[in-house]
Amino acid sequence: MQDLIHTAGSLFLRHGYRNVSLEMLAREAHVAVRTIYVKFGGKAGLLNAVLVANRERFFNTHDMEQDQRPFKQIVGDFAVHFLDLVSMPEALSMQRMVIADAPGNLELARTFFDAGPKQTRDMLARFFARPDIRAQLHDDVALDFLPVHLLNCISGDHYSKLLFGAPDVSRAQVLRELEQRLDLFYGGVLRA
Repeated sequence: MQDLIHTAGSLFLRHGYRNVSLEMLAREAHVAVRTIYVKFGGKAGLLNAVLVANRERFFNTHDMEQDQRPFKQIVGDFAVHFLDLVSMPEALSMQRMVIADAPGNLELARTFFDAGPKQTRDMLARFFARPDIRAQLHDDVALDFLPVHLLNCISGDHYSKLLFGAPDVSRAQVLRELEQRLDLFYGGVLRA
């Protein structure tokens, strides 16, 4: 199944979601089309498995809910992992593919959103709702908006990455810029 998931991810990135048929997936992965239906429910289910597998390589969804380190350490570690994930060439290609194909394919849009952005937002919402974390935030911070706000602060100029690829800057520079964006986030949400 891991080979099928890997093959599907490669084909989706190379040809685009709409241009990959179940027959092509089955042929390349050396499985029957029926296997894809039985194991994944079809092409959307297989895309979901690709996204979940990639997400699991970067995140343990329970870490933030149980982590007792200081707020800034938890958020800082998450930020580095998230930025690495969304800046990978494969992730940028996947996002471009989804953006290109989603207007005509609601199933693709929903599958991508539910397996990726929604899972991350939900994980962050649970973290910010922890009583010990909530107590560190300004009283007027709207928890509903906080996950997306943090993700935007982490991502920086994500449109440029999508349009032009990741900038050719050193890792040290990327981390310095991330730290500056996180300082703005902390200043806006944390109690003094």
